[in-house]
Amino acid sequence: MAAEVDQRTLALWYDEPATDWETESLPIGNGALGGGVFGAVAEERIQLNEKTLWTGGPGSAEGYDFGNPPGPRPGAVREVQELVERDHRVAPGTVAAVLGRPRRGFGAYQPFGELVLALTDPPAGVTGYRRDLDLSRAVASVSYEADGVRHTREYFASAADGVLVARLRADRPGRIGFTASITAPDNRSRRFTAAGGRATFTGALHDNGLRFESQLQLLNEGGTRTDNADGSLTAADADSVVLVFAAGTDYAGHHPTYRGPDPHDRVQRTVDAASAKGWDRLLDAHLRDYRALFDRVRLDLGRAPLDVPTDELLRGYATAPAPARRALEALYFQYGRYLLIASSRPGSLPANLQGVWNDSVAPPWSGDYHVNINLQMNYWPAETTNLAETTGPLFDFVDGLREPGAVTARQTHGARGWVVHNETNPFGFTGVHDWPTAFWFPEAGAWLARHYHEHYLFTGDRGFLRERAYPVLKGLARFWLDALRVDPRDGRLVVTPSYSPEHGDFSAGAAMSQQIVRQLFADVVRAADDVGDTAFGAEVRRALDRLDPGTRIGSWGQLREWKEDWDDPADTHRHVSHLFALFPGDGISPSGTPELAAAARTSLTARGDGGTGWSKAWKINFWARLHDGDHAHRMLAEQLTGSTTANLWDTHPPFQVDGNFGATAGVAEMLLQSHDGVVHVLPALPEEWRDGSCTGLRARGDVTVDVRWSDGRAREIALTTGQDGPVTARSTLFGGGGRLVDARTGQGVAARIDGESLTFTARAGRRYVATAG
Repeated sequence: MAAEVDQRTLALWYDEPATDWETESLPIGNGALGGGVFGAVAEERIQLNEKTLWTGGPGSAEGYDFGNPPGPRPGAVREVQELVERDHRVAPGTVAAVLGRPRRGFGAYQPFGELVLALTDPPAGVTGYRRDLDLSRAVASVSYEADGVRHTREYFASAADGVLVARLRADRPGRIGFTASITAPDNRSRRFTAAGGRATFTGALHDNGLRFESQLQLLNEGGTRTDNADGSLTAADADSVVLVFAAGTDYAGHHPTYRGPDPHDRVQRTVDAASAKGWDRLLDAHLRDYRALFDRVRLDLGRAPLDVPTDELLRGYATAPAPARRALEALYFQYGRYLLIASSRPGSLPANLQGVWNDSVAPPWSGDYHVNINLQMNYWPAETTNLAETTGPLFDFVDGLREPGAVTARQTHGARGWVVHNETNPFGFTGVHDWPTAFWFPEAGAWLARHYHEHYLFTGDRGFLRERAYPVLKGLARFWLDALRVDPRDGRLVVTPSYSPEHGDFSAGAAMSQQIVRQLFADVVRAADDVGDTAFGAEVRRALDRLDPGTRIGSWGQLREWKEDWDDPADTHRHVSHLFALFPGDGISPSGTPELAAAARTSLTARGDGGTGWSKAWKINFWARLHDGDHAHRMLAEQLTGSTTANLWDTHPPFQVDGNFGATAGVAEMLLQSHDGVVHVLPALPEEWRDGSCTGLRARGDVTVDVRWSDGRAREIALTTGQDGPVTARSTLFGGGGRLVDARTGQGVAARIDGESLTFTARAGRRYVATAG
C-alpha cells in the first residue's frame, strides 16, 4: 500500500519576488548552513546563516558567568522555599529579586551576511515569473522570461557535501552575466578577497572574538569570470554558472572555552571537494541524502493539485472549498518535516528558535534555545514522522549541558546531578537571569531527557539507552532526589519553588513541575530495569511513590494548574502548561485515566482556542490526545489563518519555527498514537479528512504504520515491525473482525481481537497487512 501523492502539491510557489525576509523568503538549509531566497530579478539576495555564529560566551565584552553566582549560594533557594511554605504563593518579582541575576554575555545568534547577485544587464521587464520551493527535492528555484530568453536559478543546501549551491542558466548561450558579492553586518571585522574564481570572507565578531570564514567558488560554463579587487566575482557572457558556498567558525562545543581550530582549512577543503564534483554530482548526492529522509512519509488527504500561488492559497484558506484546504494542510504538514531536515542534521547545533535562519544581529529572544518548551517542541515530530536521525544534534547539545549544568546544580541548588533553567545558548548557559516571569525552570533538563527515552521507545536501540540516554536520565534524577522538598501540608515530595510558565505566582508543587519530574522518575525506573541498574531504580521508585502527582481535579471539574485550587474558569491565558501529562507526557489518557482526561478537557475548553503560534500548535496535540479530531483540526485551521506567514513560517509574532514543528507533530498525533502501549490508528481523524492515506508514520515499539481510509474509517492498515514480540493495534477496522496477513508469505497470522484491539506476535523485519473481515 502506498499513498500516491502528486509531487506538484509539495511545492510552495509564488508569482512575484520576496521583499520581506521574515514573511516571504524561501528557506533552504543543511543543518549547519541556512539560506533565504528572495528571488529578485535584477539583484538577487540570499540571506546566509551559519548556526554557530554567536556573540556572547567566553571572551564576551560583557563578561560571562554561565548564569551562575560567583560562589555557592543554595541558601537563596532555601530562603524562597521558606517564603513559599509560609505564604503559599509568592510574587514572581519577589522570587527574582532573591534568585535572579543580571544576564551577562548571554549573546545572540548572528546572521552571517547576504549573498547578492547583481545582474550586469538587468532586463526592463519580465514575464512568466515563478519562485518556488520544491519540498520533494529541497530545491528552491526562480524562473522568468526576459527579452525572449528563459532564465532559471536553482538553489539547494547539501548536507551530503556541506555547502549551499546555486546554478544560473538560460535557454540561449552567453546570456548569463552578474557580480556576486557578500555583505555582512558591521559588528565584526571584515576582509574580502578574490582569487581563482573564489571569494573569501574572513573576520571575527567584535563582542567575543569568534572567528569566521566563508568561501564562494564561481564555476562558469562559457564566457569569462573576473576576480574583483573588492573581493567580489563577476561572470560575463556565460552559458551557465554554478556557485558553491561554505562557511564555518572556530566555535566548538567544549566546556568551558567553546573554541576550536580556525575554520579556514575546514572551509577550504569543503569548497574544494564540492567544486570538483560539479552541479550534477552535487545535486545527485543532495537528492539521495534528502529523499532518504523526506520520502519516508507521504500524506494524501484526497486533494487535487491546485494551480494557485501559496500566499493566495493561505489567504483564501478560511473560505476555500475543502479540497483547497486539504491541499494546504498536507503541504503544511510536510513543510514542517522539511524544515526539521533543513535545520537539524548531524555535526551542528540543534534547531534554535528560528531553526537555522536569521537576518538580525538582535533577533527575537536572541534566537536562542528556550528550554521551557520551545527547543523540545522543535523535536516533537522527529520520531513520529520518521526523522529520528534529526535528533542527533539535540542529544549532542544536551550532553554538552551536563558539565556546566553540574556547576549550576552545586552552586545554586546544593545538589548532585545537573540542571538547566529557562533558556540556554551554545556556551553552556545553565543558570538564570532575572526576568521575573521567565527565568526559573529547573525542570527543563527533565523535559529534555524525555526525548532520550522516547528515542529508545521508538527505536528499541538498547545501546543508545545504555550509553547515551540512561546517563542523562540518571544525572537528572540525582538532581531531583536532592532538590525535592517534603511539603509539610501532606508529606508529599514537591518541587519548590515552582512556577507554571509565565502565569500566576510561585508556589510549591505546581502541576507542570510535578508532572515533569514524575515523568522523569517513571522513565528512569523503566530504564533502570532495562539496563540492570536495579539499586538506583529502586531508590527512584521510592521517591516516585512519595512524589506529589501534580494531577488533581479541582472544584469546577478542571485539572488544577497549582496544588491549591486557584484556577479561574474565566482565565484564558495562552499557556496550558499543567496539561503536560496529557502531551507530551503519557500520564493522562482517555483510556487509562478517563477522569483526568475529562478534567484536562474542562481546563482546555475553559482556556479557549486563543493564543498564537506555538500555543495553538500545542493545543492541536492536546485535542488529538483527547481523541477530538475536529477540535484538533480547528486549532490547525486557526494556526494557518492567524499564525502563519506567506512563506508558511509560524509567527508568534515574530517568526518562531517551533509552531511549524508542533503543528506537524499534531497532525501525526491525529493519525497515529502509541504512548499508552497500543498502536492506535486514526485516533483523532477529523470529519474534514474523510478519505485519505498515509505511509511511514512511526509508533513506539519500532513499528512503522501505513493506513488507507475512506468515509472516516480505516480500510487497510500495514504494520512493519522492527523487533520480535507482541504488538497490539487499535482501530475501528478491527471492530468487525478483520484479517491479518504476513505480506512476505501471504499467509494469515494468528491474532486475538478484543473489541477494536488486535494483538499478534510480530517478527522483526516483517510487514503485516490488516483488512476488514
